[in-house]
Amino acid sequence: MIRFHPSAHQLKEFVEGTQSPAISLMVSAHCDMCEKCQRFVEIETESLAAQMVSTANDSAVDAGDVAFQFGDMLSQITQLPSTNNNRSESNQPLEYRELARNIDEHEHVGCRTIELDGRTFTLPRTLHRYIDKTGNWSSLVGKLWQAPVDLGNQGVANFIFMGSGGSVPEHTHRGTEYTLVIDGEFSDGLSRYDTGDFIFMDGEKTHTPKAEGKEGCLVFSIVDQPLHFTSGLARLLNPFSHLFFR
Repeated sequence: MIRFHPSAHQLKEFVEGTQSPAISLMVSAHCDMCEKCQRFVEIETESLAAQMVSTANDSAVDAGDVAFQFGDMLSQITQLPSTNNNRSESNQPLEYRELARNIDEHEHVGCRTIELDGRTFTLPRTLHRYIDKTGNWSSLVGKLWQAPVDLGNQGVANFIFMGSGGSVPEHTHRGTEYTLVIDGEFSDGLSRYDTGDFIFMDGEKTHTPKAEGKEGCLVFSIVDQPLHFTSGLARLLNPFSHLFFR
């Protein structure tokens, strides 16, 4: 069961398009997996669309068309139900048609999963477009595996797999860390997280992520600064932490 979600403020920023691209990507991927946040986004979208309609009266653009286009485009991004599936694609704005075409192409060729050591993991829809931008898996300390994801000008993210009993050494953060649990569960001394959970960490928290389930745990993580290890021999890794989760 999903227990950790983006804040209401973060979801509103997502709808308004005022978040950084990296955080918006993470929020969108969480919404793919969480019906509760999908509904919140849908309501906020309807509210914002209504505001757009109220200001469209002074322009030459049809108010109803503005409302539909805005809601339908966001529905495609977050997998929310479309309000009118019979509307011709030719009437959609260019941005919508390109987005829908890219999604359809990925879905058609089955680009929905990534693999590690014979295991296949299904990704939330938002991350499908990054599968071909994911690098090779590399083994880190213990039972940890990492595959970098090129986000273009948004930076670098990582898929991180913790095998059963695998853990990231105790650390805090020089910047911020956003993590989405894709498959499995883990604990970190602060809480226990399950598939779909959205996790935010910063320099005020110290934790030790560990996968205790027999199937291990796959997460998608974005950090804007290297980790800072805080315990035992792991502190010797700090000069090289930029090589791990960056």
